[in-house]
Amino acid sequence: MKRKILQSHPAKKPKGIRKVFHSIQNLVIDAKTILAVTNRSAKFASLCTLSLAFLIAGIFVASLMGNAYMMPVLAVGFALIPFLYILLSSFGYKKKLNAELETALSIVTAEYIRTEDIVSAIQESLDSCRSPVKEVFQEFVGNVTSVNANVVLALEQMKGKIDSDVFREWVDEVILCQRDRTQKSTLTPIVRKFSEMRTVAGDLNLKLYEPFRNWLIMALALFSVPVLLYALNADWGNLLMHTQAGQIILAVDAAVFFFALIRVIRQTRPIEFRR
Repeated sequence: MKRKILQSHPAKKPKGIRKVFHSIQNLVIDAKTILAVTNRSAKFASLCTLSLAFLIAGIFVASLMGNAYMMPVLAVGFALIPFLYILLSSFGYKKKLNAELETALSIVTAEYIRTEDIVSAIQESLDSCRSPVKEVFQEFVGNVTSVNANVVLALEQMKGKIDSDVFREWVDEVILCQRDRTQKSTLTPIVRKFSEMRTVAGDLNLKLYEPFRNWLIMALALFSVPVLLYALNADWGNLLMHTQAGQIILAVDAAVFFFALIRVIRQTRPIEFRR
């Protein structure tokens, strides 16, 4: 009974330093997941090596500044840069994937409605498809024609090859069509969701990236303060750079900078349909 009660309660959100470690952990997991989805899992080891090199660079920069408090902040912040880059690059990949899926599924759906044979529909549409959708369809055709003639099983296996809820919904409907051909009229509205996503993304583009723009403004203000202090009064700048209190303030500012960067990148996502 006690175990069931504990499971029914939502987990407490981490606070303070635990929240920072939780965000870093989620960032690494997200980057690893993106590499797996984009068929680049083998590059995770190289990514970790690059992260280690950036960590050493962060320590070196902090030592040049003569700020011991800055060393752990820059070390961790620089080490996370490769993972942040993977997350940022995933936005462009997702848009490209949706565009390719819209084109490919539109062609396959039209061909399937005409022939009522999903294998031949996909096979005849391969020349019009491009990576990464083309490789998934080629594997499906190869499985059905050479390994196992069970179309439903091959469709189930194909469903998890592409990270898209709309694609998985389309495959589910195709599976239903194998049992009831009258269901094929439901495929076109599903494919139309890609164009709807594109339209909504265009209308809400400014709002989607508003957190990122706000972070850029904050970052510019944060970096301009030391420069302005030196420009106004060199003694103020020296107090900030060479006294213990000033170095602690700079370290805290750098920690806030990296933490805000992690949060804003993880919260900025392209618009997608969720089932």
